[in-house]
Amino acid sequence: MNSPADTVWEGKYILVKKQGTWEYVSRARNIQAAVILAIDKGEVILVEQYRVPLGKRCLELPAGLVGDEEEGEAPEASAARELEEETGYRPAAIETIGYFQSSPGMVSEGFTLVRATGLTRVSDGGGHGDEDITVHRVPLDGIADFVAARRAEGVAIDVRMLLLLSQSILS
Repeated sequence: MNSPADTVWEGKYILVKKQGTWEYVSRARNIQAAVILAIDKGEVILVEQYRVPLGKRCLELPAGLVGDEEEGEAPEASAARELEEETGYRPAAIETIGYFQSSPGMVSEGFTLVRATGLTRVSDGGGHGDEDITVHRVPLDGIADFVAARRAEGVAIDVRMLLLLSQSILS
């Protein structure tokens, strides 16, 4: 498709675009996302928070926007900041794993997946304002059961949780 994309609607954080017959959502102002894989002593750090589009709480890897507050912010810096805000853990190091597309048939957004290591608990986390984030430390060998239990309680499960569930799905 070589036709230009038209912006149908623009908000503070997203744009709705149309290109030919395709309609999709894009981030405004070149904002991106960082998703954080934080494993500490055999446990993964997860967050659960209410998501308006779903109308319920969602279990996720910690994540946040890159460049929404400071233009030109590096994904690694954003990831460290967001991990501490959401979970209360400060990483000694952030390693980039790669850049991935979120849902390429519907959104142009992608995210940088990072690994956080050398975690130190510095606060309770929970996000700021009305985010109301619950922090979970889940043993890696119990992740499938934990996810199944949260799902049975009506919690939505973010697609990036497949990263942690892949061994149980592929075996």
